[in-house]
Amino acid sequence: MEYIYGAMLLHSAGKKITEENIKKVLTAAGVKADDARIKALTASLEGIDIEEAIKTAAVPVAAAPAQPAASGDEEKKEEKKEKKEKKEEEVSEEEAAAGLGALFG
Repeated sequence: MEYIYGAMLLHSAGKKITEENIKKVLTAAGVKADDARIKALTASLEGIDIEEAIKTAAVPVAAAPAQPAASGDEEKKEEKKEKKEKKEEEVSEEEAAAGLGALFG
């Protein structure tokens, strides 16, 4: 993961993602860099639009609309609904993370 994080850091800083730059980032972070992994990462990122990949992998989370206080039965239904929505959001975030990981090897 640190290799991908290094590439993302370089990208967000506006630097070119090269083997040399990734190695510098990893070394600065105290990670022993593996040249083969760096080479594989840079090769897999070649021709990839990282901004577009981030946009397609990011899943927006909509805030629940405010509702008036509910009575007993309605309140229980609301709690169940909120739990279900929360589960769906968690799955969506996991799927997004898995998709982003697949893009970067």
